[in-house]
Amino acid sequence: MTLWATARKLFRRLSGERAPQPISDALWQKTVDALPFLSCLSEDEKNRLRHLSELFLAEKRFSAAGGLILDEAMCVAIAAQGCLPILELGLSAYHGWLGIVVYPDEFIVPRRFEDESGVVHEFDDVISGEAWPGGPLIISWNDVRMAGSGYNVVIHEFAHKLDMQNGEDDGGPPLHSGIRREEWEHILLAAYRHFCHRVDSGEETPIDPYASEHPSEFFAVLTESFFERPQVVRSEYPELYELFARYYRQDPARRLTPR
Repeated sequence: MTLWATARKLFRRLSGERAPQPISDALWQKTVDALPFLSCLSEDEKNRLRHLSELFLAEKRFSAAGGLILDEAMCVAIAAQGCLPILELGLSAYHGWLGIVVYPDEFIVPRRFEDESGVVHEFDDVISGEAWPGGPLIISWNDVRMAGSGYNVVIHEFAHKLDMQNGEDDGGPPLHSGIRREEWEHILLAAYRHFCHRVDSGEETPIDPYASEHPSEFFAVLTESFFERPQVVRSEYPELYELFARYYRQDPARRLTPR
C-alpha cells in the first residue's frame, strides 16, 4: 500500500468518512431502466453518473422514518436521480449537508408564522419533500416512485439544495464562470413573472402551477421538467432552457432527439 493510500485510509477512519462501495451491475441496470430520463443517457454519462452516485452514497447519510424499511435499491434510486443535476458540476455542489431522511409517504411538518397584524398562526403542513438549509433533505418514498412522468420530488428537492448554497432559497444558485448573475436573474425572473401571469389568468399550463409560488419553487419545478420533460421547457421558455443547459452543462432535449 502506498503512503498516500495509507494516509487516505487513516483520514477516513478518523473523520468517519466511508469508502465508496460499488453499485452492482444488476442493480444499476435496473435503476437506469426504470427511469426514461436516465436510460437515454450515453454510456459515458451512465458510467460517470454511476461513479458519482457511489461517491454520493459514501458521503451522505440515509435514514428511514415513519416505519419505512430502507434498502439499497431505494438509496441507489435516490442517489442516481439526485446526482443527475450535478453530473457535470461535481459532488462539491452538494457540500455542507449530510442527511437524507426517507418517509414511506407524505409527512406532516408543523408550521408557525406571524402575520402582519402580529397574530401567530400554527398549522400542520402535509408535504412530499423538503430541504432544510444546512440540514437534511426529507422525501416521501411513494413520491420518489412517481418519477418519470414529469414530477420528480428527488430532483426538485436537490434543486433547492443547489439554490441554498448561496445562503438563500431564492432561485439563484451559485453560478460558474460564463453566466453572469444579472443575466440569470433577468432571464429567470422574466420567465417566472410570465408564468405567474399565465397561472393567475387561469391558463392550463404543461408546467406544474406550483412553480408560481416563489422564484425558488419556479427554479425547482423547472429543473424537474428540464431533466424529465426537456422539450416542454424548451418549447415554453426557450431562453430559460438555454440558460439551464449552460448552468447544468447538459442538454437533455438533445439526448431525446433521434439520431
